Amino acid sequence: MSTDFSVVPAGERAAVVRQLCDAMEETGKSGRYARLTVERPWSAHNPVLDGEFCSAAAIRWYLERELGRLAAAGARVMVSPGREAIDLRDPALAEAIDETTSDFRRKKLFLFGPERMALSIDRLQHYTGTPADCFQRYVLLTNYAWHVEEFRAALPGCTGPDSPDRQMPAWHYMLPDRAGLTMINIGVGPSNAKTITDHLAVLRPDLELMIGHCGGLRNHQEIGDLVLATAYLRDDRVLDDVLPLSVPIISNHTLNMLLLDELTARDLPSRMGIVFTTANRNWELQLSAVASRLRLSRAIAVDMESATVAANGFRYRVPTATLLAVSDKPLHASPKLSADAQAFYAASRRQHVDIAISVVDRARQLYPGGLPMADIRSPDEPLLGLTEPDRAPATRGQPPGQPPAQPHGQDVG
Repeated sequence: MSTDFSVVPAGERAAVVRQLCDAMEETGKSGRYARLTVERPWSAHNPVLDGEFCSAAAIRWYLERELGRLAAAGARVMVSPGREAIDLRDPALAEAIDETTSDFRRKKLFLFGPERMALSIDRLQHYTGTPADCFQRYVLLTNYAWHVEEFRAALPGCTGPDSPDRQMPAWHYMLPDRAGLTMINIGVGPSNAKTITDHLAVLRPDLELMIGHCGGLRNHQEIGDLVLATAYLRDDRVLDDVLPLSVPIISNHTLNMLLLDELTARDLPSRMGIVFTTANRNWELQLSAVASRLRLSRAIAVDMESATVAANGFRYRVPTATLLAVSDKPLHASPKLSADAQAFYAASRRQHVDIAISVVDRARQLYPGGLPMADIRSPDEPLLGLTEPDRAPATRGQPPGQPPAQPHGQDVG
């Protein structure tokens, strides 16, 4: 199927985009990857883009949105059969999914090869107990089952895992066009955080928000105070080989401002600053080895997952942020003791989840086309946008409480 959208009336574009996505799904059912070719007559440097997809149905909401933007710009789009799909047990799969030479500055629409998509979709089912079709575009990550309980209480009718023994159980509050929320209990530690975000990335979520607890590093922080990470001190050790420690990792600014607005409206004590993420749960036992880094960085909190989630979000172009609650103060005579921790969790968990849900509702309302992401694009990457060169979206610098303008020039695909 081939369509020149420069001659398609505006009122018919959405229907034609749906037909193109139908064609991609049908191609996938035939045992071949769906090949998508986009001709952009307005682009002097990247007029033709193409790639292959596996399981187009799993990201159909995303394809319809991004192709809709290209259609509005007058692109020519063609769907055709690609290569025969590789069986996941085929020895050729290992080479096909090797990312060591991948350039993640590529167009978002073609960030992953179809083999990688197929493997990640299967592993999401394995780890979470739910199929890819259930995942929503807004994702909350936690390492506490209590947060999941509060999520299900706040949003009745969630779809959950197919068995109780899944390693990272997921629950989905499903809305049309995947506009609902997914919460995943990822367990403890950076290895789990990397594993799940590696695979979530193929579904192109609009955001990933880590909610959990942390050790407060400042004496004037109180138990229960909230922390918004502005940046991260990485001691997680699971991404150092693919993302050097010299690369700065920050939270998505827009998402952080939405979080800060919500905390301010609720008159809750909070602090923004650097979060230290470590792979060593008992880092206090080797305090002298990290004390200088903590002091020089001005870190305000320590946890075991946030920097990993943020770093993988940076790699795979997924907006991320962190909302933590101070559960202990290990440097100030308030270590995490069982009785105190249980009381704190019981008192804080519902509020924590409610804040996250409210912020996602706001993001959905203000940014239906996705959060601004210019800060995770490199200066020389070829943009799949509506203008050449790409312009800053009109929403940048606009107060979060005001509706955004149309995102002309925003990264499409």
